[in-house]
Amino acid sequence: MSSVQEPVVAGVATTPGAPPPLGVADNAPPPAGSPAPRKPRRPRRAQTFTTPGGTVVRPSRTTWRQALKRDWRLYTFLVLPLVFLLVFRYLPILGNVVAFRRFRPGSSIFGDEWVGLYYVRMFVNDQQFWHAFTNTVVLGLLTLVIVFPLPILLALMLNEVRSRHFKRSVQTISYLPHFMSVVIVAGVVFQLTAVNGTINQIITALGGDTITFMQEASWFRTIYLSSEVWQTVGWGTILYLAALTTIDDQLYEAARIDGANRWQQTWHITLPGIRPTMIVLLILNVGTFMAVGFEKILLLQNPLIYSTADVISTYLYRVGIVSNSVSYATAIGLFEAIIGVTLVLSANAISRKTVGASLW
Repeated sequence: MSSVQEPVVAGVATTPGAPPPLGVADNAPPPAGSPAPRKPRRPRRAQTFTTPGGTVVRPSRTTWRQALKRDWRLYTFLVLPLVFLLVFRYLPILGNVVAFRRFRPGSSIFGDEWVGLYYVRMFVNDQQFWHAFTNTVVLGLLTLVIVFPLPILLALMLNEVRSRHFKRSVQTISYLPHFMSVVIVAGVVFQLTAVNGTINQIITALGGDTITFMQEASWFRTIYLSSEVWQTVGWGTILYLAALTTIDDQLYEAARIDGANRWQQTWHITLPGIRPTMIVLLILNVGTFMAVGFEKILLLQNPLIYSTADVISTYLYRVGIVSNSVSYATAIGLFEAIIGVTLVLSANAISRKTVGASLW
Protein backbone atom coordinates (compact mmCIF):
# COMPACT_ATOMS: atom_id res chain seq x y z
CA MET A 1 0.00 0.00 0.00
CA SER A 2 1.50 3.28 -1.09
CA SER A 3 1.83 6.10 1.38
CA VAL A 4 1.87 8.80 -1.33
CA GLN A 5 -1.33 10.81 -1.28
CA GLU A 6 -2.83 11.64 -4.67
CA PRO A 7 -3.44 15.35 -5.37
CA VAL A 8 -6.98 16.49 -5.21
CA VAL A 9 -8.15 19.50 -7.19
CA ALA A 10 -11.61 20.84 -6.53
CA GLY A 11 -12.72 17.49 -5.21
CA VAL A 12 -11.45 15.55 -8.25
CA ALA A 13 -8.64 13.05 -7.79
CA THR A 14 -5.90 12.94 -10.38
CA THR A 15 -2.95 10.65 -11.00
CA PRO A 16 0.63 11.80 -11.74
CA GLY A 17 1.29 12.21 -15.46
CA ALA A 18 -2.38 12.01 -16.38
CA PRO A 19 -3.99 14.99 -18.12
CA PRO A 20 -6.06 17.19 -15.85
CA PRO A 21 -9.82 16.98 -16.04
CA LEU A 22 -11.60 19.13 -18.63
CA GLY A 23 -12.39 22.56 -17.31
CA VAL A 24 -9.95 22.35 -14.39
CA ALA A 25 -6.55 22.99 -15.96
CA ASP A 26 -7.98 25.65 -18.34
CA ASN A 27 -9.05 27.89 -15.49
CA ALA A 28 -6.21 27.03 -13.11
CA PRO A 29 -3.54 29.72 -12.64
CA PRO A 30 -0.06 28.97 -14.01
CA PRO A 31 2.55 27.72 -11.53
CA ALA A 32 4.54 30.31 -9.67
CA GLY A 33 7.66 31.47 -11.52
CA SER A 34 6.50 30.27 -14.95
CA PRO A 35 6.24 32.87 -17.76
CA ALA A 36 2.79 34.04 -18.78
CA PRO A 37 1.52 32.34 -21.92
CA ARG A 38 1.56 34.45 -25.08
CA LYS A 39 -1.59 35.13 -26.95
CA PRO A 40 -1.50 33.64 -30.43
CA ARG A 41 -1.35 36.19 -33.21
CA ARG A 42 -4.31 36.39 -35.47
CA PRO A 43 -3.28 35.91 -39.07
CA ARG A 44 -4.05 38.79 -41.37
CA ARG A 45 -6.88 37.96 -43.64
CA ALA A 46 -7.50 39.78 -46.88
CA GLN A 47 -10.81 41.52 -47.22
CA THR A 48 -13.31 39.28 -48.92
CA PHE A 49 -16.66 39.96 -50.53
CA THR A 50 -19.54 37.79 -51.58
CA THR A 51 -21.03 37.88 -55.05
CA PRO A 52 -24.83 37.88 -55.54
CA GLY A 53 -24.53 34.17 -56.34
CA GLY A 54 -23.05 33.42 -52.92
CA THR A 55 -19.45 32.92 -54.06
CA VAL A 56 -16.83 34.23 -51.66
CA VAL A 57 -14.08 36.07 -53.53
CA ARG A 58 -10.73 36.68 -51.87
CA PRO A 59 -8.66 39.31 -53.70
CA SER A 60 -5.08 38.39 -54.43
CA ARG A 61 -2.27 40.72 -53.44
CA THR A 62 -0.40 42.26 -56.34
CA THR A 63 2.50 44.67 -56.33
CA TRP A 64 2.56 47.84 -58.37
CA ARG A 65 5.10 46.30 -60.72
CA GLN A 66 2.82 43.38 -61.45
CA ALA A 67 -0.13 45.74 -61.95
CA LEU A 68 1.91 47.95 -64.28
CA LYS A 69 3.12 44.96 -66.28
CA ARG A 70 -0.38 43.56 -66.59
CA ASP A 71 -2.32 46.79 -67.28
CA TRP A 72 0.31 48.99 -68.91
CA ARG A 73 -2.04 49.83 -71.77
CA LEU A 74 -4.52 51.38 -69.36
CA TYR A 75 -1.81 53.34 -67.55
CA THR A 76 -0.71 54.92 -70.82
CA PHE A 77 -3.93 56.96 -70.74
CA LEU A 78 -2.49 58.81 -67.73
CA VAL A 79 0.54 60.08 -69.63
CA LEU A 80 -1.08 63.07 -71.36
CA PRO A 81 -3.02 64.29 -68.27
CA LEU A 82 0.10 64.02 -66.13
CA VAL A 83 2.18 65.89 -68.73
CA PHE A 84 -0.52 68.57 -68.90
CA LEU A 85 -0.54 68.99 -65.12
CA LEU A 86 3.25 69.08 -65.02
CA VAL A 87 3.65 71.67 -67.77
CA PHE A 88 0.68 73.95 -67.08
CA ARG A 89 0.13 73.52 -63.33
CA TYR A 90 3.33 72.58 -61.50
CA LEU A 91 6.16 74.09 -63.54
CA PRO A 92 4.55 77.58 -63.46
CA ILE A 93 4.79 77.43 -59.66
CA LEU A 94 8.50 78.11 -60.07
CA GLY A 95 7.64 81.46 -61.61
CA ASN A 96 6.23 82.70 -58.31
CA VAL A 97 9.78 83.66 -57.37
CA VAL A 98 9.29 86.68 -59.66
CA ALA A 99 7.05 88.16 -56.96
CA PHE A 100 10.24 88.74 -54.95
CA ARG A 101 12.57 89.59 -57.85
CA ARG A 102 12.52 92.41 -60.40
CA PHE A 103 11.54 91.10 -63.81
CA ARG A 104 12.50 92.86 -67.04
CA PRO A 105 11.34 91.70 -70.48
CA GLY A 106 14.13 89.96 -72.38
CA SER A 107 16.09 88.98 -69.28
CA SER A 108 15.92 85.85 -67.12
CA ILE A 109 12.47 84.38 -66.58
CA PHE A 110 13.26 84.25 -62.85
CA GLY A 111 14.06 87.96 -62.58
CA ASP A 112 17.25 89.98 -62.42
CA GLU A 113 17.63 91.13 -58.83
CA TRP A 114 16.16 90.32 -55.46
CA VAL A 115 13.78 92.97 -54.13
CA GLY A 116 12.18 91.07 -51.23
CA LEU A 117 8.69 92.22 -50.25
CA TYR A 118 8.79 95.36 -52.37
CA TYR A 119 5.88 94.33 -54.61
CA VAL A 120 3.94 92.92 -51.66
CA ARG A 121 4.08 96.30 -49.93
CA MET A 122 3.12 97.92 -53.21
CA PHE A 123 -0.21 96.10 -53.61
CA VAL A 124 -0.94 96.32 -49.89
CA ASN A 125 -0.84 100.11 -50.22
CA ASP A 126 -2.71 100.10 -53.55
CA GLN A 127 -6.31 101.28 -53.06
CA GLN A 128 -7.33 100.11 -56.52
CA PHE A 129 -6.28 96.56 -55.63
CA TRP A 130 -8.37 96.56 -52.45
CA HIS A 131 -11.31 97.90 -54.40
CA ALA A 132 -11.00 94.96 -56.82
CA PHE A 133 -10.55 92.63 -53.84
CA THR A 134 -13.80 93.86 -52.30
CA ASN A 135 -15.68 93.34 -55.57
CA THR A 136 -14.26 89.83 -55.82
CA VAL A 137 -15.40 88.92 -52.30
CA VAL A 138 -18.89 90.33 -52.90
CA LEU A 139 -19.34 88.50 -56.21
CA GLY A 140 -17.91 85.29 -54.73
CA LEU A 141 -20.30 85.40 -51.79
CA LEU A 142 -23.29 86.14 -54.00
CA THR A 143 -22.35 83.30 -56.34
CA LEU A 144 -21.90 80.90 -53.42
CA VAL A 145 -25.18 81.87 -51.74
CA ILE A 146 -27.41 82.17 -54.81
CA VAL A 147 -25.93 80.03 -57.60
CA PHE A 148 -24.74 77.05 -55.54
CA PRO A 149 -28.11 75.97 -54.01
CA LEU A 150 -30.10 76.30 -57.26
CA PRO A 151 -28.81 73.06 -58.91
CA ILE A 152 -29.82 71.20 -55.74
CA LEU A 153 -33.34 72.62 -55.90
CA LEU A 154 -33.65 71.85 -59.61
CA ALA A 155 -32.42 68.28 -59.07
CA LEU A 156 -34.93 67.75 -56.25
CA MET A 157 -37.78 69.06 -58.40
CA LEU A 158 -36.78 66.92 -61.37
CA ASN A 159 -36.57 63.92 -59.07
CA GLU A 160 -40.26 64.39 -58.20
CA VAL A 161 -41.37 64.55 -61.84
CA ARG A 162 -43.02 61.32 -62.96
CA SER A 163 -43.32 62.14 -66.67
CA ARG A 164 -40.12 60.87 -68.27
CA HIS A 165 -40.53 62.91 -71.46
CA PHE A 166 -41.11 66.16 -69.57
CA LYS A 167 -38.14 65.43 -67.31
CA ARG A 168 -35.81 64.80 -70.25
CA SER A 169 -37.03 67.94 -72.02
CA VAL A 170 -36.32 70.11 -68.98
CA GLN A 171 -32.89 68.55 -68.55
CA THR A 172 -31.98 69.13 -72.19
CA ILE A 173 -33.14 72.74 -72.18
CA SER A 174 -31.32 73.53 -68.92
CA TYR A 175 -28.08 71.83 -70.05
CA LEU A 176 -27.74 73.66 -73.38
CA PRO A 177 -26.41 77.04 -72.10
CA HIS A 178 -23.43 75.27 -70.51
CA PHE A 179 -22.11 74.28 -73.93
CA MET A 180 -22.24 77.82 -75.27
CA SER A 181 -19.07 79.82 -75.53
CA VAL A 182 -18.59 82.63 -73.04
CA VAL A 183 -18.36 85.04 -75.98
CA ILE A 184 -21.82 83.94 -77.17
CA VAL A 185 -23.22 84.28 -73.66
CA ALA A 186 -21.80 87.80 -73.38
CA GLY A 187 -23.29 88.65 -76.78
CA VAL A 188 -26.71 87.40 -75.67
CA VAL A 189 -26.44 89.51 -72.50
CA PHE A 190 -25.56 92.62 -74.52
CA GLN A 191 -28.49 92.03 -76.86
CA LEU A 192 -30.95 91.56 -74.00
CA THR A 193 -29.74 94.56 -71.99
CA ALA A 194 -29.21 97.01 -74.85
CA VAL A 195 -31.15 100.26 -74.96
CA ASN A 196 -33.37 98.79 -77.69
CA GLY A 197 -33.04 95.25 -76.33
CA THR A 198 -35.71 92.81 -75.25
CA ILE A 199 -35.72 93.79 -71.58
CA ASN A 200 -36.06 97.51 -72.29
CA GLN A 201 -38.81 96.82 -74.81
CA ILE A 202 -40.77 94.99 -72.11
CA ILE A 203 -40.11 97.82 -69.62
CA THR A 204 -41.30 100.50 -72.02
CA ALA A 205 -44.34 98.42 -72.99
CA LEU A 206 -45.32 98.33 -69.31
CA GLY A 207 -44.95 102.12 -69.06
CA GLY A 208 -41.46 102.32 -67.61
CA ASP A 209 -38.38 104.24 -68.66
CA THR A 210 -35.47 102.82 -70.60
CA ILE A 211 -32.53 101.65 -68.46
CA THR A 212 -28.93 101.71 -69.64
CA PHE A 213 -27.96 98.48 -67.92
CA MET A 214 -24.37 98.19 -69.12
CA GLN A 215 -23.56 101.80 -68.27
CA GLU A 216 -24.79 101.76 -64.68
CA ALA A 217 -22.53 100.06 -62.15
CA SER A 218 -25.42 99.15 -59.85
CA TRP A 219 -26.82 96.68 -62.41
CA PHE A 220 -23.66 94.70 -63.14
CA ARG A 221 -23.87 92.22 -60.26
CA THR A 222 -27.50 91.42 -61.06
CA ILE A 223 -26.68 90.88 -64.73
CA TYR A 224 -23.64 88.73 -63.96
CA LEU A 225 -25.47 86.52 -61.46
CA SER A 226 -28.45 86.10 -63.79
CA SER A 227 -26.23 84.99 -66.67
CA GLU A 228 -24.31 82.67 -64.33
CA VAL A 229 -27.53 81.03 -63.14
CA TRP A 230 -28.79 80.61 -66.70
CA GLN A 231 -25.51 79.07 -67.87
CA THR A 232 -24.52 76.78 -64.98
CA VAL A 233 -27.59 75.65 -63.02
CA GLY A 234 -28.73 73.01 -65.52
CA TRP A 235 -25.27 71.49 -65.81
CA GLY A 236 -24.84 71.42 -62.05
CA THR A 237 -27.87 69.17 -61.61
CA ILE A 238 -26.13 66.23 -63.32
CA LEU A 239 -24.08 65.24 -60.28
CA TYR A 240 -27.01 65.63 -57.92
CA LEU A 241 -29.31 63.55 -60.12
CA ALA A 242 -26.64 60.87 -60.25
CA ALA A 243 -26.36 60.97 -56.46
CA LEU A 244 -30.14 60.65 -56.10
CA THR A 245 -30.09 57.36 -58.01
CA THR A 246 -27.87 55.81 -55.30
CA ILE A 247 -30.50 56.26 -52.56
CA ASP A 248 -32.23 52.99 -51.68
CA ASP A 249 -35.94 52.98 -52.61
CA GLN A 250 -36.68 50.87 -49.55
CA LEU A 251 -35.98 53.91 -47.38
CA TYR A 252 -38.79 55.83 -49.08
CA GLU A 253 -41.10 52.84 -48.79
CA ALA A 254 -40.39 52.51 -45.07
CA ALA A 255 -40.94 56.27 -44.61
CA ARG A 256 -44.31 56.08 -46.39
CA ILE A 257 -45.34 53.19 -44.15
CA ASP A 258 -44.46 55.33 -41.12
CA GLY A 259 -46.67 58.11 -42.46
CA ALA A 260 -44.02 60.55 -43.75
CA ASN A 261 -45.15 62.96 -46.46
CA ARG A 262 -43.04 64.08 -49.45
CA TRP A 263 -41.47 67.01 -47.61
CA GLN A 264 -40.44 64.80 -44.69
CA GLN A 265 -39.03 62.17 -47.05
CA THR A 266 -37.01 64.86 -48.83
CA TRP A 267 -35.69 66.32 -45.57
CA HIS A 268 -34.83 63.05 -43.80
CA ILE A 269 -33.88 60.78 -46.73
CA THR A 270 -33.10 62.67 -49.93
CA LEU A 271 -30.98 65.50 -48.54
CA PRO A 272 -28.89 63.21 -46.25
CA GLY A 273 -28.43 60.87 -49.22
CA ILE A 274 -26.85 63.56 -51.41
CA ARG A 275 -25.04 65.32 -48.56
CA PRO A 276 -21.57 63.93 -49.43
CA THR A 277 -21.92 65.23 -53.00
CA MET A 278 -23.09 68.59 -51.71
CA ILE A 279 -20.13 68.88 -49.34
CA VAL A 280 -17.55 67.98 -51.99
CA LEU A 281 -18.95 70.51 -54.47
CA LEU A 282 -19.20 73.15 -51.76
CA ILE A 283 -15.53 72.71 -50.88
CA LEU A 284 -14.57 72.94 -54.56
CA ASN A 285 -16.64 76.10 -54.97
CA VAL A 286 -15.05 77.63 -51.90
CA GLY A 287 -11.65 76.86 -53.42
CA THR A 288 -12.55 78.90 -56.52
CA PHE A 289 -14.11 81.63 -54.39
CA MET A 290 -11.54 84.24 -55.43
CA ALA A 291 -11.44 83.18 -59.08
CA VAL A 292 -14.86 84.37 -60.19
CA GLY A 293 -15.54 84.17 -63.93
CA PHE A 294 -12.64 86.05 -65.50
CA GLU A 295 -13.67 85.62 -69.15
CA LYS A 296 -17.28 86.65 -68.68
CA ILE A 297 -16.46 89.65 -66.48
CA LEU A 298 -13.74 90.79 -68.87
CA LEU A 299 -16.19 90.66 -71.78
CA LEU A 300 -19.03 92.40 -69.92
CA GLN A 301 -17.15 95.15 -68.11
CA ASN A 302 -16.23 98.62 -69.33
CA PRO A 303 -14.60 101.63 -67.63
CA LEU A 304 -18.00 103.04 -66.67
CA ILE A 305 -18.80 100.12 -64.37
CA TYR A 306 -15.34 99.41 -62.92
CA SER A 307 -16.62 100.36 -59.47
CA THR A 308 -18.56 97.05 -59.26
CA ALA A 309 -17.21 95.02 -62.20
CA ASP A 310 -13.47 95.16 -61.59
CA VAL A 311 -12.27 92.00 -59.81
CA ILE A 312 -8.81 90.65 -58.99
CA SER A 313 -8.53 88.54 -62.15
CA THR A 314 -9.33 91.46 -64.47
CA TYR A 315 -7.09 93.77 -62.44
CA LEU A 316 -4.27 91.25 -62.84
CA TYR A 317 -4.90 91.17 -66.58
CA ARG A 318 -4.58 94.94 -66.88
CA VAL A 319 -1.53 95.13 -64.63
CA GLY A 320 0.38 92.10 -65.88
CA ILE A 321 -0.52 91.89 -69.57
CA VAL A 322 -1.57 95.41 -70.56
CA SER A 323 0.83 97.38 -68.35
CA ASN A 324 3.57 94.69 -68.45
CA SER A 325 4.17 94.80 -64.66
CA VAL A 326 4.90 91.08 -64.37
CA SER A 327 6.45 91.08 -60.90
CA TYR A 328 3.66 93.17 -59.42
CA ALA A 329 0.98 90.94 -60.99
CA THR A 330 2.79 87.81 -59.76
CA ALA A 331 2.76 89.11 -56.20
CA ILE A 332 -0.99 89.70 -56.39
CA GLY A 333 -1.57 86.28 -57.96
CA LEU A 334 0.47 84.60 -55.22
CA PHE A 335 -1.61 86.38 -52.59
CA GLU A 336 -4.80 85.20 -54.29
CA ALA A 337 -3.50 81.62 -54.45
CA ILE A 338 -2.65 81.61 -50.74
CA ILE A 339 -6.18 82.77 -49.92
CA GLY A 340 -7.64 80.01 -52.13
CA VAL A 341 -5.57 77.27 -50.48
CA THR A 342 -6.48 78.59 -47.02
CA LEU A 343 -10.18 78.56 -47.87
CA VAL A 344 -10.05 74.99 -49.21
CA LEU A 345 -8.18 73.64 -46.18
CA SER A 346 -10.46 75.48 -43.77
CA ALA A 347 -13.66 74.36 -45.49
CA ASN A 348 -12.43 70.76 -45.60
CA ALA A 349 -11.48 70.76 -41.90
CA ILE A 350 -14.77 72.35 -40.83
CA SER A 351 -16.76 69.91 -42.96
CA ARG A 352 -14.88 66.91 -41.57
CA LYS A 353 -15.50 67.94 -37.95
CA THR A 354 -19.10 69.08 -38.26
CA VAL A 355 -20.63 66.88 -40.98
CA GLY A 356 -18.17 63.99 -41.26
CA ALA A 357 -17.75 64.31 -45.04
CA SER A 358 -14.70 65.85 -46.68
CA LEU A 359 -12.38 65.61 -49.66
CA TRP A 360 -9.54 64.11 -47.64
